[in-house]
Amino acid sequence: MQKIKKIFAMVNLCIRKPKTFFKGIKYLVKHGPKGFMENFKHRADYELYPYEPEEKEAQKCTGEICFSILMPVYNVEIKWLEAAISSVRHQNYENWELCIVDDCSTDPKVRAYLEEIEDKRIKIQFQKENGGISEATNAAARLAEGEYIILMDNDDELAPRALYEFYKRIKKTDADILYSDQDIIDENGKHRDPLHKPDWSYDLLLSQMYVGHLLGFRRSLFEKAGGFRSEYNGSQDYDLMLRLVEQTQNIEHIAKILYYWRALPSSTAANPDSKPYAQTAGLKAIQSHLDRVYGSGAATARETDSLFVYDVRFHLKTKPLVSVIMPTKDHVDYLRKAIDTIEQKTTYPNYEIIILNNNSEEEETKQYFTEIVKTYSNVQVVDALFEFNWSKLNNFGIRHAKGDVFLFMNNDMDVITPDWMERLTEKAIRKGTGVVGGLLLYEDGTIQHAGVVAGMGGWADHVFKGMRPVHYGSPFISPMVTRNVTAVTGACMAISRETIETIGNFDEHFIICGSDIEICIRAINRGYVNVYDPYVQLHHFESKSRDSYIPEIDFKLSYKMYENYHGHSDPYYNKCLDMNSCVPRLKQKN
Repeated sequence: MQKIKKIFAMVNLCIRKPKTFFKGIKYLVKHGPKGFMENFKHRADYELYPYEPEEKEAQKCTGEICFSILMPVYNVEIKWLEAAISSVRHQNYENWELCIVDDCSTDPKVRAYLEEIEDKRIKIQFQKENGGISEATNAAARLAEGEYIILMDNDDELAPRALYEFYKRIKKTDADILYSDQDIIDENGKHRDPLHKPDWSYDLLLSQMYVGHLLGFRRSLFEKAGGFRSEYNGSQDYDLMLRLVEQTQNIEHIAKILYYWRALPSSTAANPDSKPYAQTAGLKAIQSHLDRVYGSGAATARETDSLFVYDVRFHLKTKPLVSVIMPTKDHVDYLRKAIDTIEQKTTYPNYEIIILNNNSEEEETKQYFTEIVKTYSNVQVVDALFEFNWSKLNNFGIRHAKGDVFLFMNNDMDVITPDWMERLTEKAIRKGTGVVGGLLLYEDGTIQHAGVVAGMGGWADHVFKGMRPVHYGSPFISPMVTRNVTAVTGACMAISRETIETIGNFDEHFIICGSDIEICIRAINRGYVNVYDPYVQLHHFESKSRDSYIPEIDFKLSYKMYENYHGHSDPYYNKCLDMNSCVPRLKQKN
């Protein structure tokens, strides 16, 4: 069936794009039937597979930037090696060299195949003894003369426009490091599990090696970092990436699938358990990075229940006071549950709770206020007897708070994870962090909040909303990994006093909705990053404490706020994904 589809795609391609057909004829004359089929195979894949760049055709071109593609080889099946090399040869951008190092393969067919290659752009070296992937890749790097290095496995494939897309982005941004989206293909050439990545996200990199393929960087940067290190084999690219980002933040993401990762029984693409040593090596790489950047003992990387996913904890030297600011008007049942679960489940020792009484009317509520301050010594009730304005209420709470961290929280929540407050605090006071939020679940256990995407639905919305909180990373990053986001919901957000004093309080022009997103965007505009932590988990009984009315002024202000985010421009999402769906899915093509 797949072959029939591919033939149909080839015929369709010829009918719609005759220039491409004649280009194929030139391949037939120059390279014979095999070259002709190779050329059309890649182009037909574009037609079959909807995740490819919209610009499907490009004339052969070259530029002053030379890309050195490093390919360590060891006992690979010839058909996969041949496909990998062919995908390099069929690049639209022609200024490249392929540096192949055979790491002493025991299969004689590998050496025999490599020895038959006659292409001046392909450099081949045979190691005298097996040294492992890091040593072999370093040897390939020593063959390299290009300004930029590209990493490639010996059984994967590059999309035909891969190098050209890198070239265009470098010319535009002068990037030091570049990465693209990727896809997995199986042994039959079937595409599956595309990964459409966000733009550069440091906290996500601390959670997993999301950058993956295709990865390229300046050769000078690679040499300065010292190349690959054999003690991290299995996660050697992770270790390298962490060392590279210690030198530069000039990192560009190309939101196009430029790399096909081959799923074979021996690869982690098909079977994550195939290389268990890689999990340990990844943990070691992160910890080494944390020690270099933050100092020994300042942060700890831990394994999680998900393979190749890690959890980084930043240790608090002291326990700064956290001020939980909670506006309320009646609905005492929800308020009682919120306060009780905080007091009974929270393991963090140093916090105060400021309940803002915003015109409560019920006698039961007033009685609870009297009762709660007697029950818990760290709880106070402050009258905020003015018309409801979410921003004004929280700013009012700030004036009464003594804490170094402000934790703004709705009154219709309950705590699930005991260390929630400590996690929010350790990230909120980390240098460079703006706003921090966590995973909020509906009562039925599905996701209510796992980060906000600006521009989603034309305004902003919660990505993953309604999904189960499980780890799965296609077509977008998993909801169960810590990552940077444009915004988090004001239902539960932590901001340090230092950050608030720098960026300012909530914008009181917003009455009900929008100021939580606005303060997050303001933090980004001032150079901070916002963080979503899925290990901070609470139930949120959404909008139980007020109706769903939204004033016209909130719409007007929000529309202006999202002006720069219309048209798939949230850097922490991906423009290939449907902005009208909270569940990550591919955009429908017109």
